[in-house]
Amino acid sequence: MDGGPRERGSGLSGFRRYTWWSLTGTLVFFLVVTAGGSALDRSVPGWARTLGAVALAVLVAAIVVSLRFRLSHPSDGLRGGRSPVGWLAGGCAAAGVLGAVALVAREYQEWALAPAAMVAVVAVFLPPAGRRMLVAAAVVVAAVLGCVIGAASGGGEGASAVVVPVALVAISSWLTLGMLWGWDVAERLNAAGRLAAELAVKEERLRFAADLHDIQGHHLQVIALKSELAARLAEVDPARAAAEMREVRELSAEALRDTRAVAHGYRRTALEEEIANAAKVLAAAEIRTSVDRGADGAQELSETGRHLLGLVMREATTNVLRHSKADRARIAYRVENGRALLRIGNDGALGSPPQAPGTGLPVLAERLRNAEGALEWRSEDGWFEVVASLPTGTAGAE
Repeated sequence: MDGGPRERGSGLSGFRRYTWWSLTGTLVFFLVVTAGGSALDRSVPGWARTLGAVALAVLVAAIVVSLRFRLSHPSDGLRGGRSPVGWLAGGCAAAGVLGAVALVAREYQEWALAPAAMVAVVAVFLPPAGRRMLVAAAVVVAAVLGCVIGAASGGGEGASAVVVPVALVAISSWLTLGMLWGWDVAERLNAAGRLAAELAVKEERLRFAADLHDIQGHHLQVIALKSELAARLAEVDPARAAAEMREVRELSAEALRDTRAVAHGYRRTALEEEIANAAKVLAAAEIRTSVDRGADGAQELSETGRHLLGLVMREATTNVLRHSKADRARIAYRVENGRALLRIGNDGALGSPPQAPGTGLPVLAERLRNAEGALEWRSEDGWFEVVASLPTGTAGAE
């Protein structure tokens, strides 16, 4: 049995072959030994032996095809009603014929093996509740027929005529359904593994997109600001305008380097650098900015924590430049009770800055929540403030 593309490299194809050969081989072996023995019994009339041989061939084919079909289709797909109905019907008829031939051969105990095997095969195509009902009904029918056959035989079969058929039904169902249950579990675990891998890829893409948005958005905003300032100064102060344009060139080169670094996966945003850069950029935009860093607070935060708060600092600075008419801004950072707290506020709030889905503060809020932190922003009486907090032990959660 060849595995499809969904199984290649997962080991699931080999497990499916093992399950199919083990289950099919076990059922076919016992059917051939018992039912075949009845069909070859010289005390059985010739027509019964011929009928038994044909029925045995049909039953074996039905079991092989049905189990192959069952193992080749995901268990969830079978809920849509897909099943080899023709083979199942033919196998049930053949099992009934073999049971009758066994009774003709006076096999008053083993007659139930073929019907029991077919009951188990049919059960694997039913939902759990249907399986239980089918097996329970088969056990009751086997017990009743065992009583009737034991009484009619007059051979003193006694309790064995009832116990053996019931045991055959129970054991066949237990064996078949148990092995198929193991296969279904393995299949679901394999599907879950594929889904986890796909989610990891998507999360990495979102992380890359968020980093790229933070880098490019910040740099482009500063470049636009300095270009506008240089344009205003070109006539009144050419020297300063030239200096601003040199800074624009440097910022453009830095943006290119940062973009390449993100693409190679080794760039880290540092909180200390972002606070210093924010103060310079806001001052260049003629926004009076005060900075309160506390006492060596940044050193108590992990590298991951400094990276995350650095991203918050960058996004908040970009929002001040892009979405406010601020005259004053305040940046405060400190560590209290094992948590790092970063506040960025300004007095030019025009309401909460618009956020496109998948970008900006909402994305950063989700990343901080994943690191057991929090990010909030609020506007009150013209003062807009972003507040971020993280435990100082944050490590590896981004």
